[in-house]
Amino acid sequence: MSSIIGRTLAVALTGLEGHMVEVEALIQPGLPNFALVGLPDAALGEARDRVRAAILATGLDFPPQRITVNLSPASLPKSGSGFDLAIAVAVLTAAGLISPDQHPGVVYIGELALDGRARPVRGVLPAVVAAIDAGCPKIVVPQANAAEASLVTGAKVLAVASLEELVYRLGASVAPPAPHRRVQPLPVDHSNASKTATPKPPPDLAEVLGQHEARLALEIAAAGGHHLLMVGPPGTGKTMLAARLPGLLPPLAETEAVEVTAVHSVAGLLKAENGLISTPPFQDPHHTATPASIVGGGTGLPRPGAVSLAHRGVLFLDEAPEFSSRVLQTLRQPLERGEVVIHRAAGIARFPAAFHLVMAANPCPCGHGWGRGEACTCSSLTKRRYFGRLSGPLLDRLDMVVGVEPVGTVALGQGACGEPSHQVAGRVAAARRVQTKRYQAHGWQLNSQAPGSYLRERLKAGSGIELTLRRGLESGALSLRGADRVLRVAWTIADLAGRSGPSDADCDLAMALRLRGSQ
Repeated sequence: MSSIIGRTLAVALTGLEGHMVEVEALIQPGLPNFALVGLPDAALGEARDRVRAAILATGLDFPPQRITVNLSPASLPKSGSGFDLAIAVAVLTAAGLISPDQHPGVVYIGELALDGRARPVRGVLPAVVAAIDAGCPKIVVPQANAAEASLVTGAKVLAVASLEELVYRLGASVAPPAPHRRVQPLPVDHSNASKTATPKPPPDLAEVLGQHEARLALEIAAAGGHHLLMVGPPGTGKTMLAARLPGLLPPLAETEAVEVTAVHSVAGLLKAENGLISTPPFQDPHHTATPASIVGGGTGLPRPGAVSLAHRGVLFLDEAPEFSSRVLQTLRQPLERGEVVIHRAAGIARFPAAFHLVMAANPCPCGHGWGRGEACTCSSLTKRRYFGRLSGPLLDRLDMVVGVEPVGTVALGQGACGEPSHQVAGRVAAARRVQTKRYQAHGWQLNSQAPGSYLRERLKAGSGIELTLRRGLESGALSLRGADRVLRVAWTIADLAGRSGPSDADCDLAMALRLRGSQ
């Protein structure tokens, strides 16, 4: 009878939040059995067969007794195949084949193949961050996850190709790895300062012909973190404008880059060889997307959707009225809170979702109902029904609704004469620095995050801005939420112009940018 309880450490992810899990293995006399307890899901429950086959593949004997593996805390739901390495080492430790002194405080993340190979898993980066925060910087991962794990500052990463290589380094009596592998003591420190790759240059705003009002709205949206709807006929540059918004945003700070990279890691979309994601992401889902693909979902614990993949960047919905109403309504929570909270029977997952929402729409189904509309074949009822698919509560959460006019022959003859992205980005960065300084005592960073009550208190008593907003409320053109959004845009316009506060003209421009495209 073995009196040794093998203990190792692993990480369970709930959304982007990592929880340390102690893996305990106990071997007792009895008929051969392998019990895995601690709320494992189906994929984790199948670890019994993977671990047994992998241990046998290393040349070690699998204990022919009653084996109980407990994943503590037992009340925390656990999912995925990333516990395989931790379970295998815990079982071998309980069997006396590995000394517990060989791996104190080491965290194991990885899946095992039936032949003992270590396979990569998703979510390694947030798991490593959680381990380091818990005071466990020594991490063992499969070779394919080594680059991703090493992105986290302070991580001491050991990459292994197989369970055989790992247990050899831990002192088990197995044949040494192939000669070309260099055996090193555990742990091996592959950590560096967080690395970022040289990003591909985003498309330039100078390539957009004309559209001065839409370009201004794009600059304001980038400077203050505002949401934007562009309405106009096909071919006027709405998609081109939206694709150039990320190029106006500042590069991500290191903490933001780690956060964005973690989301892509959990989604299984990270290319770790490119380093941390340092540029604001751009997501443009097709209008046939389902609610789960937009906000996140799936069986068991949910996975991030497009709104989280666009965190710190841009979510662009082209042909917005063509999206299902269920999809559009799911955007209301992330627009207000900057995060998505998804409830499932297996648990609650939270994903960050602070993004710039840019929507594009035609004025009618045929797309030609603009201006005099000689070519439009849609009835007035058809036009109202088409644009009415964008609900009032959703439109009320947008800061600007801008009309995008067809480009004339004069602008076409002038060519790409607009300002390039780097010039506009310079003004955007300066305006954001002003906002960060203004709100540093409150924890906000952008005008879009500041409460309307705070901004109203900073206005001069009896200013024309207050009168303009009151008229909008009395006429029904603005809701109270809409008035606050107009005020935030006015502050952003003032910040771009270098003024200490918004003027009456700034408020008039903000009001026009919110209402003109919807008229």
